[in-house]
Amino acid sequence: MYLKRIFELHYAKPDQIVRTSQLAEIMKVSSASTTEMLIRLSKRELLTYLPYRGCRLTPEGFANAARIKRRESLIEILLTDVIGFTGDINAAACKIEHAIDQDLELALDNMLGYPEMSPSGVKIPIIERKMEPIMNNLLPLNCLPINSIGKIELIVMNDSEKKTFEGMGIKQGAIIKNIEGNYRFNDDTLEISNSLSHKILVRVSSYSE
Repeated sequence: MYLKRIFELHYAKPDQIVRTSQLAEIMKVSSASTTEMLIRLSKRELLTYLPYRGCRLTPEGFANAARIKRRESLIEILLTDVIGFTGDINAAACKIEHAIDQDLELALDNMLGYPEMSPSGVKIPIIERKMEPIMNNLLPLNCLPINSIGKIELIVMNDSEKKTFEGMGIKQGAIIKNIEGNYRFNDDTLEISNSLSHKILVRVSSYSE
């Protein structure tokens, strides 16, 4: 949690050190407790502690913090865009993030199509990010990578919603493209809400030129 908060503060003002008092306020602990933790993290060479001033992340600490923040952002996307969770997204993502290991992070990142932004509009850290081909992956429509083509494999909707889309020809086996952020079906732009798009699962088949 300390590394993540330090990373967030650094992201907001990269040219400044993270002040101990500022960090203590965010963590809702005393300055003494924060200082103790900063010293412990400095001994692990994750940050450089400047007595009575604050700290800066070391390259190793920055990489670790970026990975933590990326996992949290991926979980936020999973909860909002795929599952449709409407509760406290930040609190849930924070709890789940602690249980994510490197292999699960890679699988989740791959499934979501290597998103660039979190639901709150914050850029997802790319440092030490491992990107593998996503061909044949099964993804929610709203996670279909830009300039890629997907085949609808499953529509998880109620009967009324399904009939509406089937009337448009959108059904299992249909081909949909994501052209520069716009969904295209039969050469027409498909207008669809985010809440419905995560109910349409497509398999990435190829990339368009």
